[in-house]
Amino acid sequence: MRRRGGPHLLRTAATTAVVVGTANAVSGKQQAKQQQAAQSQAANAQAADMARQAEVDAAVQNALAAQAAQQATAAAAAPAPAVDLTAELQKFAALKEQGLIDDAEFSAMKAKLLGI
Repeated sequence: MRRRGGPHLLRTAATTAVVVGTANAVSGKQQAKQQQAAQSQAANAQAADMARQAEVDAAVQNALAAQAAQQATAAAAAPAPAVDLTAELQKFAALKEQGLIDDAEFSAMKAKLLGI
């Protein structure tokens, strides 16, 4: 007696197994490619963010340096207030005449004013 569909049934089962295995392998490769693409995209986005942050940091540093240079220039350009030596000596003499300072204090103040 012969069985019905014996070799065909086995061949069909084997073919189905091969097709399922191939489909799973292809699906796994596609998932791996998608993961790799997502990781690459994330890395590119992170690199772009870091580049933008570096540009912002450089702009801030340039602005701070320009501000410091401007302040240094303004400080150097500002003349020292001119001291009227004659008026100061007259004030010291008036203090001495009023008796508020003695001769030694007058001499010390005069020497300091004249840079002696």
